[in-house]
Amino acid sequence: MTTPRRSRVTHEAPPDLSKMSYHDLFRDPTAAIQPLEPEERRVLRLVNQRITALPTLDDVIDFLFERTSGIFPFDRIGLSFIEEDGRRVVSRYARATYEPLLLDRGFSDDLRGSSLEQVLESGAPRIINDLVAYLDQHPHSRSTKLIVQEGVRSNLTCPLIVEGRVVGFMFRSSRQANAYNQHHVALQLAIGDLLGQAVEKAWRIEQLTAANRAYMEMLGFVSHELKSPVASMVTDARLLVDGYLGPLEDRQKEKLERLIARGEYLLDLVREYLDLARVEGNELKLKLQSNVAFEDEVLEPSIEVIRPQIEARGMLVELDSTTSRLLVDCDPALMRIVMVNLLGNAVKYGYEGGHIDIRVGADRGRVRVTVRNDGPGFRRRDRARLFRKFSRLKDPAVTARRGTGLGLYNAWRIVQLHKGTIRADAKHGDWAEFSFEIPQPLRVDDFADSRHKDVP
Repeated sequence: MTTPRRSRVTHEAPPDLSKMSYHDLFRDPTAAIQPLEPEERRVLRLVNQRITALPTLDDVIDFLFERTSGIFPFDRIGLSFIEEDGRRVVSRYARATYEPLLLDRGFSDDLRGSSLEQVLESGAPRIINDLVAYLDQHPHSRSTKLIVQEGVRSNLTCPLIVEGRVVGFMFRSSRQANAYNQHHVALQLAIGDLLGQAVEKAWRIEQLTAANRAYMEMLGFVSHELKSPVASMVTDARLLVDGYLGPLEDRQKEKLERLIARGEYLLDLVREYLDLARVEGNELKLKLQSNVAFEDEVLEPSIEVIRPQIEARGMLVELDSTTSRLLVDCDPALMRIVMVNLLGNAVKYGYEGGHIDIRVGADRGRVRVTVRNDGPGFRRRDRARLFRKFSRLKDPAVTARRGTGLGLYNAWRIVQLHKGTIRADAKHGDWAEFSFEIPQPLRVDDFADSRHKDVP
């Protein structure tokens, strides 16, 4: 076990555990570590084997709460992290054998000037075995005041150390006075290194998840706020071009048509980012409907969304449906996102004046939809890049056409949500084809284990 750097810690006499003491078992000659009992060895071995494999922060500390209760005296476990470049300590976890908890998750306090600052600087565990007396001496300590009100009388604080730096603190607390001694410190240090690594890993994952969620919420908000005014500008420009407010000169029409094209490009970006915000955030929930008329409720509305771009590029859309009234189990709103993205991709990367062929059919318990366009296509080696987020091909034939690299990724996520598959094929310089299949029928029970389920 790596010994953390500890400064400012000296012991000239046995520590007075009735008040507050800091314990450096590696330097303190008075700290006689008693041999571990067989049960203590068993528990510590189990903890060290399992702790790094637990996926979340709550799982890690819940595991410690339940598995170490036989070798530690405690009624409460708390976990706090150092934030704001070492200026603040924030409570992330609290669990006790009693209620209510007054010092709970989210509690924060300045680190500077607190007794935890000494734990941070020394890297040594701290014992306070008389919290009532400690509060009398430190009446401004908000955290002490709260846990004393909970009935806590003793506290063992251990720094969480990763690669020689303190990232947070773990608190074991008891409602009995004088509950802790140096042996308990030794037990805690026996799991300290792995605990610090496991806790920091889980914490960093939670921070990244929270940051990504906040980013997606911001992205969705900004995109939504842009959508209406840009759509309104495009509509007004079309009215002018069509002569509803009087005839225009050719030069004026040309300028307005450029404005419309740029506005439609912005609307396309907004749509894809709104879809991404749904896909990456918490809004991607499958609202399954039975017997959806695919052509009427999914295909035709999707074509209408893309129709202005289709007409602007002089392309021809042909539909080949083997079943004119194909009924499908799906989420029609999400399926429209898939179709709009595939059709938009065909328009954007197809040849001007070319064809877009749509084939819809059902066979062997699956619905298959294919969108094929005349165009430069892609090379076989680029196929694996197509459904990755923000990924765009390097082929000069397609890089000149602006895009976000999100449409196919969003389509892939939604098809996956329907337990389906999506594929791409092409002949470079000739055509490109994207197709997806979803199994039929889809039942609510099929999604019982899905975290995206949103079915009553």
